[in-house]
Amino acid sequence: MKATEHIRAVQAFTRRELIGNDEELDSLAPAPLPLYRRFANAGLANWWLPEEYGGHGFGLSESVDIVAELAYGDAGAAFTLFIPILATNMVRWYGSDALRDHYLKQLVADGAFGATLGSEHDAGSELARITTTARRDGDSIVLNGQKAFSTDTDFAQFVVVIAKDADQDGEFVAVLVPRDTPGIQVEKRWSMIGLRSSGTYQVQLTDCRVPAGNVLRGNGLRLLEIGLNASRILIATTALGIARRARDLCLDYAKTKQVKGAPLAHNAVFAAKLGQLEMQIDVMANQCRAAAREFDEIATSKDPAAGFLRAGTLKSSLTTKMFCGQTGWDIVSCASEMFGGRGYTHESPVGKLLRDVRYVSIVEGGDDVLRDLVYTRFTVPVSKRS
Repeated sequence: MKATEHIRAVQAFTRRELIGNDEELDSLAPAPLPLYRRFANAGLANWWLPEEYGGHGFGLSESVDIVAELAYGDAGAAFTLFIPILATNMVRWYGSDALRDHYLKQLVADGAFGATLGSEHDAGSELARITTTARRDGDSIVLNGQKAFSTDTDFAQFVVVIAKDADQDGEFVAVLVPRDTPGIQVEKRWSMIGLRSSGTYQVQLTDCRVPAGNVLRGNGLRLLEIGLNASRILIATTALGIARRARDLCLDYAKTKQVKGAPLAHNAVFAAKLGQLEMQIDVMANQCRAAAREFDEIATSKDPAAGFLRAGTLKSSLTTKMFCGQTGWDIVSCASEMFGGRGYTHESPVGKLLRDVRYVSIVEGGDDVLRDLVYTRFTVPVSKRS
């Protein structure tokens, strides 16, 4: 399937399965696995994985269009379906041939999920403080610890655990752990205020034993940094899809809403606000695409694993997530105001959009954390000044 055909198929899925089902998707029911199974059965899941593993091999540039379409319908569904890119990219570039051939091929064949276990209650933004340990025991690695926020874990096929290396002081590892490994316990699903069709969990690891060959190559924190580049750009892209939906809801509302004896659509103040929104949406889209192109340049290079190790955190992934989170919030807040009192009720989908878009500025590094990263890594160093 070509990228354009895939995007059209995702658009059709969004119109058929997501739009109009806001109340169901916004409920606190278990994550809607049948919905995600239908997405996989349509041949749409894990679209970013290379063809050698059975995937479509689409780059992050195509992923921006795919995720924006999904987020237009429901950001929680979009997040659920793309967040495995974080775990799979780490395995793809830093796992052994055996790990890649087995787990990535199986993931595509089953239309399944991979998850990442990184953050802890006392180590959210400061991951160097994590206490989960990985200890060598003969030909095995034994993991112990608790992880606070991990999306898709309950129904994932495998997880990548970021842990402190108990055998080497100050070192960290990333370990692939099959989800059915004894000792992995999902303790609870968090009740989120938005993205409620997704599942984010607290997980306990107790003497989880896997082969030593399941350890990925390189420092675990560095690999996580690299993995976060793609997921942060796609998180930003969900704000783009949400903003487009908010704009369209405003346009539909303005056709019938009467103000001073005329449709709101004919009101000069409304027109000016919608023009401003359109400008902001256009800049968001351009920023997401530019960041995706930078990522794809490394991903399609001769040695992407080495390229990403040199690059580490991409500045564009940080600034895109920050900008789209802030701008998306402004756009949906404006839309909520346009609906008046109704915009502050569950009767209008704009309230759900407001709760959903808030996550963009929180997960995978809140804005204050990312501002500090931008300052310390890209603003202060003399070598980075223009």
